[in-house]
Amino acid sequence: MKLRFYQCVFWLVLSCTVVDVTSLEDVLSESNFDNFLEPLTDLFTVKDAGPQVRFSLRKPNEPDDDTCYLVPGKPESLSDCTFNSNGKTFLVIHGWTLSGLFESWVAKLVSALYDREQSANVIVVDWLDTAQNHYVIAAQNTKSVGQDVARFIDWMEETTNIPLDSLHLIGYSLGAHVAGFAGSHTSNKVGRITGLDPAGPDFEGAHAHRRLSPDDAHFVDVLHTFSRESLGLSIGIQQPVGHIDIYPNGGSFQPGCNLRGALEKMANLGILAMTDALKCEHERSIHLFIDSLLNKQEAGTAYSCGSSEMFDSGMCLKCRKNRCSPIGYAASKVRKARSVKMFTKTRASMPFRVYHYQLKIHFSSKVSESEMDPPLTVSLYGTKGDAENLPLNVKEKITANKTHSFLLVTEKDIGDLLQLKFKREESNSWSASSLLQMVTSWWSGDSATPGVDVHKIRIRVGETQKKIVLCVQDPKAVDTTQELIFVKCKDAWRGPTRRLVLKRSL
Repeated sequence: MKLRFYQCVFWLVLSCTVVDVTSLEDVLSESNFDNFLEPLTDLFTVKDAGPQVRFSLRKPNEPDDDTCYLVPGKPESLSDCTFNSNGKTFLVIHGWTLSGLFESWVAKLVSALYDREQSANVIVVDWLDTAQNHYVIAAQNTKSVGQDVARFIDWMEETTNIPLDSLHLIGYSLGAHVAGFAGSHTSNKVGRITGLDPAGPDFEGAHAHRRLSPDDAHFVDVLHTFSRESLGLSIGIQQPVGHIDIYPNGGSFQPGCNLRGALEKMANLGILAMTDALKCEHERSIHLFIDSLLNKQEAGTAYSCGSSEMFDSGMCLKCRKNRCSPIGYAASKVRKARSVKMFTKTRASMPFRVYHYQLKIHFSSKVSESEMDPPLTVSLYGTKGDAENLPLNVKEKITANKTHSFLLVTEKDIGDLLQLKFKREESNSWSASSLLQMVTSWWSGDSATPGVDVHKIRIRVGETQKKIVLCVQDPKAVDTTQELIFVKCKDAWRGPTRRLVLKRSL
């Protein structure tokens, strides 16, 4: 019943007009929440002002102030605002808003763009008059707003002779679709559009001409951070809509965001607190992009993969043939007939970059069937540091006569991998102790011994694409109660006649 109630009130918020709200924090601090519906009082006032789109050329030293506007048809506004026709031009396009004011991320993104491109023009597209309206109306008006933006771009191109290849539109939520409509209505195709978690409601499943699509620019890249269905709908669009579509953490959950806690807060504080549930994961797309601008040397990497489940199994860390791409500003500019879905893991805070490792272990057996489910933690030791007690994420039963792939993620750069340790965890069924005992029963000369063979552990480092082969450090070790150590294989161990026999613990 509670979920159904939340679904109803969520759509109530989406279908109301929002005005004169200074900020969510002010509402939460000033309102008396004894009556749950009291915070909705101001949500039903209708604004008379019609849609209006303005273009503010922000300055590096004043990234949060609108001090100068570019006005189509008035070329003097370009010189008045010191527009640089030789630099790159960015158009930052906000999304739907409850407050009628710019969110704090706008100034942060403007500042980060100038930090990366000092000679650029960063123009904030202000369509707040429409964006703070009834959600369905705001969504429907993205096309007309996009057409206004397209006319502005055509005017800029004609007046300044800037090459549109140097024009980059960055749109968040509904603003991503505004950018798409703008790109589809310009006289000449723009260079790039970045969609930051494009809005899902009213656009999911729509024809390409009714939403952001790869046809709207020479290169369209998209970050999906809130594509999980929540309260009956997906806030961010789930389907791929660009040349490359990156789904950090599968696009459905972002580390550090507490959706359940936000729902509990909404139940206690009122319906306006619901924005907390959306903001963290939906806005994560913006902060990932800002991170890619500020931390140029630490930009994360995304990898082409058929599904999030395949990626979580460690099956997709190859970079050949444009199968991986930096996240955000430096995204690889590839064009293909269909969208390329890419995946990555991130940390909970900036810098978001993590390091991905693929472990491939082939288990072979002389018996008809052998299955085990070992709970293990793995520690990696490298030239720059260590990453200890990483859970080995087993997505399926470990079965003999099959190569199993695992994904490990570290938050720190350990440098070149020197050593790997398996550490056992207690289990009521097959235990890690059983696996370790099997691993140390090796070099058996009895070909009739029933057991499971592990020849090598192969590792691919996603970020460097280095390949490493590891073998057991001490094959004669008998104490398997704590851990098992693997190091780089010696040349003699790589002969075809050598193998490691893993006897099952009965």
